[in-house]
Amino acid sequence: MSLLQEKDAGPVSGAPPTGVLGWMLFDWAAQPFFTVIVTFIFGPYFVSELGSDPVRGQAAWAHAATIAGLLVAIAAPFAGALSDTAGRNKRFIAAMAVVQAASLALLWFSAPGAGYFWPAVLIIAATVMAELSVVFNDAMLPHLVRPERMNRVSNDAWGLGYLGGMVFLIAVVVFLSADPESGLTILGTAPLFGLDPLTGEAARLTGPLAACWYIVFLLPFFVFTPDRPPLKPVGRALADGFADLKATLAALKGRPVLIRFLIARMLYMDGVNGILILGGAFAAGMFGWSTMEIGIFGIVLNVAAIFGCFFASRFGRQANACTVVLIALLMLVTATLGVVSTTGDATVFGLLSFAPSTGTGLFAAGAEKVFLAYGVLIGLAFGPVQAGSRAFLATRIARQEAGRFFGLFSLTGRMTSFLATGAFAILTDWTGSPNLGMASLLVFLVAGLVLFVPLMGSGDRRQ
Repeated sequence: MSLLQEKDAGPVSGAPPTGVLGWMLFDWAAQPFFTVIVTFIFGPYFVSELGSDPVRGQAAWAHAATIAGLLVAIAAPFAGALSDTAGRNKRFIAAMAVVQAASLALLWFSAPGAGYFWPAVLIIAATVMAELSVVFNDAMLPHLVRPERMNRVSNDAWGLGYLGGMVFLIAVVVFLSADPESGLTILGTAPLFGLDPLTGEAARLTGPLAACWYIVFLLPFFVFTPDRPPLKPVGRALADGFADLKATLAALKGRPVLIRFLIARMLYMDGVNGILILGGAFAAGMFGWSTMEIGIFGIVLNVAAIFGCFFASRFGRQANACTVVLIALLMLVTATLGVVSTTGDATVFGLLSFAPSTGTGLFAAGAEKVFLAYGVLIGLAFGPVQAGSRAFLATRIARQEAGRFFGLFSLTGRMTSFLATGAFAILTDWTGSPNLGMASLLVFLVAGLVLFVPLMGSGDRRQ
């Protein structure tokens, strides 16, 4: 038994309820960055307003996501090693929170026409800090609750995070975002703080507001949640952590089902994450949606995701995890194919066309309504494909090896996250067509699906 195992051995007695709640509030604090900044508000604003060409804007946004993903892929193993063998995770989360909050606050200065470079640098810094903080936070769960409560606490925290992102997004859409023509919000009132829709102030303000939200709701985590005890010096922790990673990789020998699953998931999650990062920006570039329209689109997708998770949890009682993942992947492939076929004219998979709308108002054009339908399909599948993947792994490993394999599960889910956004950026730059760039995401989804299908007959056993 290693020194680390000796110090951490023994049953977990469980943190007090306030400590567990503080840990769960990390997701509530962190999610608005991913929901509002990356996906539905600032990302589309970046594409449509910071430069003169939305196509170049989409490529620039994809390049920024690719660089951030590559940096996370490089740094994640170091973060995992430090978390496992150095302890005192709060110190790492605190340092990263300072950098993330400062980067988000500076987004306020990203005025229309300011160019892509510095806003992209800030987004990259905030994304890397956010993703690595998740690694340190996730690693604390086994030290806070008993094994029989982990799944429930984890899912409750995940749901709390979605709710936090929804609350923040709704507040932005209802109180801050105004129609550029009327200058009024969806409530028919002037936006708070006198924000000017013509200069993108609502989208720009989401950065400082997300920074404040993150810091404020992290306080219960720092005050009430027990930290991991100090274990080893950082240098030795890194060395021992990588030794543990090598041992985990060696344990995969003779487990062909797990190897195939981890590779399949790595590919299809690249496609899923690409859709989430690029979908809102793609719509903004194609339809010229305002912050209000993008925000409503985001709310619709989040509501669909909640229903998808609820249905999958009920359906999962009669079906195994393989079936849930397979159905979700088929939905994602179908929806992405529909998105790729959408142009300024309304189409259904490029086969059926509708006359352009002559009306005005939210989502007035037929193409916008069709795109919204594809978005709902993506939302319905997003939660189940992740929850089903986690359940698939859990049913195929022994309890005593869960820690190392879920660590590998987390690592493989991040290590190639830059490939899908990179493919989108390269194809969009090369062809000048965001639709062809979006088509590259189909490659990742279909490849993952093809690798996953043979696992349908693997059964719930160690393989």
